[in-house]
Amino acid sequence: MISLSDTQKIGMGLTGFGVFFLFFGMILFFDKALLAIGNVLFVAGLSFVIGLERTFRFFFQKHKMKATGFFLGGVLIVLIGWPLIGMILEIYGFFLLFRGFFPVVVGFIRRVPVLGYLLNLPGISSAQKRIHSNGQLKYLPWSTNACVAETVLFCLYH
Repeated sequence: MISLSDTQKIGMGLTGFGVFFLFFGMILFFDKALLAIGNVLFVAGLSFVIGLERTFRFFFQKHKMKATGFFLGGVLIVLIGWPLIGMILEIYGFFLLFRGFFPVVVGFIRRVPVLGYLLNLPGISSAQKRIHSNGQLKYLPWSTNACVAETVLFCLYH
């Protein structure tokens, strides 16, 4: 098991609350205040988990500038007061930024008893194979049996 410092534990909490507020804000028909709080908590939590310098390095890599522009632009538009447009831009930027983590998450979910069964159903399994074959999600050079938290931290650090 991976050991976390107190700062990283606080960051995990902030990130969790950020995701909760974002989800709750979308459920309540894109409430501006909840989405703004969720955005601030998510970005602050990410900074606490991996550190401020690594957060800047992660967001401002040359090949991720488009994704960062969409994500942070969406956050800014939500803060200005246009939640629907901002969330669309933000979700697109989020998928561009974190698309390397999705195969790790799918590999982890496949090992969870009930969810793994659902992912192995014929329709879902064939759709996932089709996505992998189109090259949208590349295979991971590390083992999918590794702990998801360690893999995510590894991806964020490099």
